[in-house]
Amino acid sequence: MGVEAHATNERATGRTWTVRLDPVGRGRADVRVSCSRPACAAQVLPSAAVGRTAAVEHLKAHLRAGPAPRPSAYCACRAEECHTHIRPAGPRERPAPWRCGGAVVLAVVTDREGRWWQVMECCSRCAAAHPTAKIAATAPAPDRTAPADAFRAAAASVPAVSAVGPHFSHTASGAAVPHEVPAPRSERPPRPPRPTRQRARRGRIAQRFVPHELRPIALRDELTELGELFRAYQQRAEPDLAMLAGLHARKAKAFRAWAEVTADTGLRLDAERAEQAAATARLQHLHRSGQAPEGDGPAVTRLLTASAQWNHARAVLTHVADHSPLPGPEARLLVVMLTLRTAQSGVGNLVGQDLKGLPLPDPEHLVGQLVECGWLDIAGTVDELIASRPESPTRIGVPSLTPDESDPGPFTFGRKMRPKLSGWAQRVVGEKKLRKAKTAADARLLALALATGVSLDGQLGPEGEGLALEALASWCAVTPGELLELVDRLTATDWLTEVAVTDTVLTGRLTERVLPLSCPLT
Repeated sequence: MGVEAHATNERATGRTWTVRLDPVGRGRADVRVSCSRPACAAQVLPSAAVGRTAAVEHLKAHLRAGPAPRPSAYCACRAEECHTHIRPAGPRERPAPWRCGGAVVLAVVTDREGRWWQVMECCSRCAAAHPTAKIAATAPAPDRTAPADAFRAAAASVPAVSAVGPHFSHTASGAAVPHEVPAPRSERPPRPPRPTRQRARRGRIAQRFVPHELRPIALRDELTELGELFRAYQQRAEPDLAMLAGLHARKAKAFRAWAEVTADTGLRLDAERAEQAAATARLQHLHRSGQAPEGDGPAVTRLLTASAQWNHARAVLTHVADHSPLPGPEARLLVVMLTLRTAQSGVGNLVGQDLKGLPLPDPEHLVGQLVECGWLDIAGTVDELIASRPESPTRIGVPSLTPDESDPGPFTFGRKMRPKLSGWAQRVVGEKKLRKAKTAADARLLALALATGVSLDGQLGPEGEGLALEALASWCAVTPGELLELVDRLTATDWLTEVAVTDTVLTGRLTERVLPLSCPLT
């Protein structure tokens, strides 16, 4: 016993390290990716999706560059006394740790939310005890040929058995009794191979294992097949929203049947979430393909086609409302357009026609005020900016939007998204009838607000409940009394119809003419 304990203590403890994804601060979209290895420095990335991708790639790089699991390593879980997966016990029983055994493996364990990934050099039994563990590598089997060779050498050194056997008292004669020696194993007929036991396939779907004993068998097979189809869909190079909607619908039906069989409330809630995911994917497919939801009415081909783009447009308008450096609707409109020009990197190009095309009585004065207060940087003078042409644009910058290592900026969209949002805002502000009616900056600000605050069919507010007058007046930098005049202007220019105004709410609908410019609330 003492020899075994001494040998165990000499074995190297299994390696373990963790890659984490943590928020940088409350209310911020950027995240920090850190690794417990001392040589790895933390990274700050602009969004959780980008950070999760970077964390997984960092972990894969460690697994590719690191050494394979060692066959003689001491299980990391056992070194930690199996704190991570102690079997539950009754009130009169002591918790029993998992019994270690099997080959040494490198197991990757993660949480369901995707916030941390831990690599452990542990035994295969401990890895199997973790429901989310994935085996990255397995140690080679120990070399067992040396003991067999030693045994054969020892057997060869034993003297041959004498041909004369022992004499017993009941033997009639003193003749030698031959002693039969069994034939070597190499000369024996081979034994028939033992039938191998086929382990039943164990399905997995949505971080849940499908029990092999689940009945009916058709439900078990459907859940197993769905799990494989979802994993295959994740490997696709291009998304197919129609296919994804069908998978979610099948999952909802299967999970509802599973919940009825097992009376599991969690499965019933998962079925409801799958139904919602199917409806969302189906609606996104209709929007991207230019079809009308449920076949009602003609299709609306919007300038911004996806819900993510609509949310980004609302995020820009909200940011400008909270951080506008100057008062007044003219300054607010100019800040919106300049923010969209510089949103992704904090810098952009501008020409004089971009300013002259806006309904601003004195654009030179407004640009000068933005430069004086430090919100805007321009290369050259204001007069040179007004006189610049498309072949020689002026470089501008907004310091508050410029990302750095400690602050990635207020927006999370990428380089390709920025020109789409900027083009959408220019189309709304420079809409043909608004230009012909020579509407001022306040009316065009209201047009932006209404375009981002409608339902799919163009009704103002979520589900047609309307928009608050106080919020609209604050966004347009006018008083509630002046807001009613702006509503009349948009109605006269065929932007609004079925308008009704109460003391607090504006209800109505965008006209069919301007629905392609809308960003529905989803």
